[in-house]
Amino acid sequence: MTHGSDPRSAARPAPDAPLVAIADYVLDARIESAEAYDTARLMVFDSLACALMALAFPECARHLGPLVPGGEIPGGARVPGTRFELDPAQAAFNIGTLIRWLDYNDTWLAAEWGHPSDNLGAILAVADWRARREGRPMAMREVLEWAIKAHEIQGVYALRNAFNRVGLDHVILVRLASTAVATAMLGGGRDEIVAAVSHAWVDNGALRTYRHAPNTGPRKSWAAGDACRRAVVLALDAARKREVGCPSALSAPGWGFYDVAFGGRAFEFERPFGSYVMENILFKISYPAEFHAQTAVECALRLHPQVRDRLGEIARIEIETQEAGARIIDKTGPLANYADRDHCLQYMVAVPLIFGRLTAEDYGDEVAADPRIDALRARMRVRENPAFTRDYLDPDKRAIANAVEVVFADGSSTGRVEVAYPVGHRRRRAEGVPLLLAKCETALRAHLPPAQAERILALAADPDRFDETPLDAFMALYRP
Repeated sequence: MTHGSDPRSAARPAPDAPLVAIADYVLDARIESAEAYDTARLMVFDSLACALMALAFPECARHLGPLVPGGEIPGGARVPGTRFELDPAQAAFNIGTLIRWLDYNDTWLAAEWGHPSDNLGAILAVADWRARREGRPMAMREVLEWAIKAHEIQGVYALRNAFNRVGLDHVILVRLASTAVATAMLGGGRDEIVAAVSHAWVDNGALRTYRHAPNTGPRKSWAAGDACRRAVVLALDAARKREVGCPSALSAPGWGFYDVAFGGRAFEFERPFGSYVMENILFKISYPAEFHAQTAVECALRLHPQVRDRLGEIARIEIETQEAGARIIDKTGPLANYADRDHCLQYMVAVPLIFGRLTAEDYGDEVAADPRIDALRARMRVRENPAFTRDYLDPDKRAIANAVEVVFADGSSTGRVEVAYPVGHRRRRAEGVPLLLAKCETALRAHLPPAQAERILALAADPDRFDETPLDAFMALYRP
């Protein structure tokens, strides 16, 4: 092919089937599930509550704003809780970073893990940009449909494909899902979505090393925002510049994603795309803890009254968890920082045993300096319970069980406390929704003027009016 010729005119392979399947789903699927829409509304309010809470942390706030001074765009996409108006890619980074910072937004657990509401970074930024700069407003009902589809893409890929097993971070699936829906939101058709998604795979993935010692650090809190930003760039290139794709980005021998990054294996799929993921999403309601530890924290809180006055008498603490929990959050030895502590199962059990609580502030240096925490950690034994792992992988259960027992020096014990389903689980939705709304209300009243908080809470209580609200009007409610 001569320099400057159109690559579309050259003989090229048919696109890999997974690329086409995503494009077909994004363009053609009509979401009819009332449960999916009801859950998606909760997800939007919860995600933005997490974003507002993150603003209180200086380490998060310093990542916000334009990429360079002077890079703000009057009338651009807005960043909730701030006065920033930015281009859609940088706004996606800002929003995604805020939502993810505290490890308090929704979660999906399977062969791969992740937080599908991370995709709101791209979705909200693109929708607000379209409305404000291009005069194409979008009702919240349509935003919910895009969110359901992004959740589904990320979650269905995660069911059988463990990117963590090859050292790649789960935000590769945020980039995949956000690229697909953002391309469609920007007017791209089937060819453009296939092209954009192919480039998402050509980018390969970020290494998980920033989530594990000795490299644990704040990147894990802005990695999803980074994936959202890249997704919007790829979507703009494909939808607006008609950038040609790489049709065999996955399957090309030697050079495709499967051979380069996935051990030569093709992706496996448990089910077709629908609305399963949104319907089964896990909400973090009671505490900002890595989700494999949520039920362990609940166990520890139940045991707190029995142990708070006997901390010095504890001989050992037995913790049973799932295989994934044992693999990624069983940490011994020194913990370097906030990011290390909020992914340490032992730390997340010790704090509620001692204090009867677990908040974002409890991962800070001041609380971590309490010598009782490391003293308890040193007495903990973590093991996998195979039954917990089986129920974790069962698509009809999707349990995230943990059990904790405290044994004292005199041989007595608290008895074993087991919790299979966290309060944010679908099986505890009726119990969880009032608590989730209370979490949202607390965040709103802490960060916004009373009148704005009341208007947002009124929308949360009126699904029909929420669905009809233009996205740009909704985003304006979160502007301080």
